[in-house]
Amino acid sequence: MKYRIIDHTADLGLHVFGDDPSELFATAARAMFDIMVSPDSVHAEQSLNLQVEGADWPDLMVNWLRELLYMWSGKGLLVHSVDIHAIGAHRITADVAVDSYDPSRHALGNEIKAVTYHQITVKRKLTGWEARIIFDV
Repeated sequence: MKYRIIDHTADLGLHVFGDDPSELFATAARAMFDIMVSPDSVHAEQSLNLQVEGADWPDLMVNWLRELLYMWSGKGLLVHSVDIHAIGAHRITADVAVDSYDPSRHALGNEIKAVTYHQITVKRKLTGWEARIIFDV
């Protein structure tokens, strides 16, 4: 995967990489759920279509991850994979394959309480795209 966990006082952060915005946002989604549950235990039971909007790239990233986190905290669904159909600085449309939480199959790791705007960055670099995301744990 194209991400690494970064140390942050009292919180948890990610530095995510992608060749383009689609890969960046898909990797961010997968990385967030990798932190919460072993990826090998999550299967693709069903697919949900999501459309998320934001004011700019950083706002879109926060809103995207918050929507996915709500799927877990509000509906008990774990993200298996993401298929992004369209993405721009203000909107993302994707199919998200999810698995219903089953305590007999899913060993939970770190609990993510919220996706924050603290130090959020999403930018294009010469070598691709990068994002820095801080989570409240």
